[in-house]
Amino acid sequence: MLLDPGLDLTLRPMRYPHFFDRYRDAIKNTWTVEEVDLHSDLTDLDKLSAAERHLVSRLVAFFATGDTIVANNLVLNLYQHVNSPEGRLYLSRQLFEEAVHVQFYLNLLDTYVPDEDERTAAFAAVENIPSIRRKAEFCFRWIDSLGDLKRLETRDDRRAFLLNLICFAACIEGLFFYGAFAYVYFLRSRGLLHGLASGTNWVFRDESMHMAFAFDVVDTVRAEEPDLFDDEMAQQVRDMLAEAVECETQFAEDLLGAGVSGLPVADMRAYLEHVADRRLEQLGLKPVYGTANPLGFMELQDVQELSNFFERRVSAYQVAVGGSVSFDDDF
Repeated sequence: MLLDPGLDLTLRPMRYPHFFDRYRDAIKNTWTVEEVDLHSDLTDLDKLSAAERHLVSRLVAFFATGDTIVANNLVLNLYQHVNSPEGRLYLSRQLFEEAVHVQFYLNLLDTYVPDEDERTAAFAAVENIPSIRRKAEFCFRWIDSLGDLKRLETRDDRRAFLLNLICFAACIEGLFFYGAFAYVYFLRSRGLLHGLASGTNWVFRDESMHMAFAFDVVDTVRAEEPDLFDDEMAQQVRDMLAEAVECETQFAEDLLGAGVSGLPVADMRAYLEHVADRRLEQLGLKPVYGTANPLGFMELQDVQELSNFFERRVSAYQVAVGGSVSFDDDF
């Protein structure tokens, strides 16, 4: 089975071809940081209100280390326990993509924050900014949840692995990052920071695929071990997502507390609840909040570009991918 101890090295016969398909699609989605022009945003930065500048400052501080945390969990906890060479091919590709994201956000800080001391402070945000520290502590607690577990020998071991995987897919990549993307697309809906939004489109594609792979793993394990994902574990997942919503709401209160015109904290809270419900549905669980998406710009922003992305050759990307994408699926 997929979570049996050990590392199967044989790609033929292929036991999990859908994982290999995920890997191939990710390769087709290759992009580089050099393709993102952030310098066009410099004029916009001067146009921002004090409240908007605070939002951007906090946002880039979160970006400074967010993907590094995800990469650490991938290496420390995920790769060694997925007993599928096809699955590990995808995880290897995901690790590369996390490195690209880290480079992208490094370029973002170098462009937006030319002062070296300010950049250093941004990288220390997980220690010095309470709203970011709370999110980091949530992440670190789940990284540490597997402790020194080297082999998934028992049912409890496999449950612990699944909870870690679900946390990073649904709560961190699927909620923390998507909350951050919402701020980016809000600014773009105001005609600001198009370079940042262009790069975020590419990160969005990667994060969507990371979640899809993680949920594939969860579905595969549930098919192989139907009794593993029981009512107790389902409640743990709901509690985990509820805590993630609270963490991200505190971040929203920090970013928007100075009064950003057009984006009240209440709308961000409702959006986060909406996204959390979508993650629960992706895991086959009933929604908890029943909250509609109040952010119309998330549905309107670049719908044409993103909906057609998988159906045509896009000059901004190196390789086109077959398929389709919908904001309803991810946001």
